[in-house]
Amino acid sequence: MSVEIKISKKRISYKMAMLFLNKRVEQVKNGKKRELLWILEHPITYTAGVRFNKKEILDKKIKIVQTNRGGKITLHNPGQKIVYFVINLNNRKKDIRKFISVIENSIIQFLRIYKINAKKDKKNIGIWVNSKKIAAIGIRISRWVAYHGCSINISNNLNQYLKIIPCGLSNKNVTSVFQERKIKINNYENKLAEIFSKNIENI
Repeated sequence: MSVEIKISKKRISYKMAMLFLNKRVEQVKNGKKRELLWILEHPITYTAGVRFNKKEILDKKIKIVQTNRGGKITLHNPGQKIVYFVINLNNRKKDIRKFISVIENSIIQFLRIYKINAKKDKKNIGIWVNSKKIAAIGIRISRWVAYHGCSINISNNLNQYLKIIPCGLSNKNVTSVFQERKIKINNYENKLAEIFSKNIENI
């Protein structure tokens, strides 16, 4: 079955997105729905993965949404693009490392369009430009259905990261497409979806 591509133009609350995503996971497990690739944005939301530490919250006034994804604490905000997945690895290679590598390579391929030389880091998951993180990845696996996804900083307000230690890395900074290239990019969602869907189909 081909992967369904969903592109949301309006911002979706994190809570609504998770309700939709978790329902889709069960539907894919039961063979009732196709796999999903969903591109969207969230309003300002700080989320904590299963490995987060309360010491990583620098501003105690912010509200944290706890999730079942992997990883630590991170930020979603306007100008950051989210790519969520529901991919059935029972029908592909049951290789989590391979799946994460496909996500990493897809992000790098997308950023290359804008002449940004991004790379993986063997010690720290995510995508980096020099020592600055431009994309975060958080995946969960249930009965070999992979879900959650990644976030790419496009033109979001990076100052909002100062309220946390993003991904638990106190000695690392964050960056964005706008920060690196001083350009505003538009109408890129279809190209982003094309890159991800093509690479996922080859797993």
